[in-house]
Amino acid sequence: MAQPVTWQIGTVKSIRQETPRVKTFTITLPDKPPHRAGQHYDIRLTAPDGYQAQRSYSIASEPERAGEIDLTVELIEDGEVSTYLHEVVVPGDQLELRGPIGGYFVWEAGMGGPMLLVAGGSGVVPLMAMIRHRCAANSDAVMRLLYSARTMEDVIYYNELEQLRGSQAGLDIFYTLTRVQPPEWTGYARRIDDEMLSEVASPLGDSLTAYVCGPTLLVETAAAALARLGLPFERIRTERFGPTGT
Repeated sequence: MAQPVTWQIGTVKSIRQETPRVKTFTITLPDKPPHRAGQHYDIRLTAPDGYQAQRSYSIASEPERAGEIDLTVELIEDGEVSTYLHEVVVPGDQLELRGPIGGYFVWEAGMGGPMLLVAGGSGVVPLMAMIRHRCAANSDAVMRLLYSARTMEDVIYYNELEQLRGSQAGLDIFYTLTRVQPPEWTGYARRIDDEMLSEVASPLGDSLTAYVCGPTLLVETAAAALARLGLPFERIRTERFGPTGT
């Protein structure tokens, strides 16, 4: 029987700036239950007057990491929790967390592949946990990530993704930059559409499973396109975030 998920106090170990509006918080936990790539944690803030604000953030780190998790958080305009995390929290601070949570949008190495990962903006976070888990588990599951962002500066984990692209057989990374592209850019330069998904997904064959995460419009567009391409509904897993830059 699964143990109930309870609140605990974690300590911020380090903070890393990923993009101008995104930071990764490494948090140590006194009791870190095993998590699955794709799950999330809730963070709860409590003001002196008792007012509480709570938000959910996907785990970016692989399950193999012991005693700590990475939560990658985008600064949302007027976002109570994200603003506090970005503008107030420093290493050594404590946060109230609850997790891991979620059982649908998850992947374990034993599930195998091939897999198509489709991300918009900060929707890449749970998919990055899957990629990191694949590497840590020495899995040979074939993965292809299609990542939509406004500009190259908005691509979260860019340096790590490029390093993995060059060192991990069976892992391919594709970007589409919807607003501004660097000089001599040869990647995609538009919103995700049927043609783009077909080009990226076709080498995976007919048995692929797709994980799509990002803002609602991107997720609905990509899921519908994958269905039109013949992928059965039960092999299209989706998770929606709020508005973000894609």
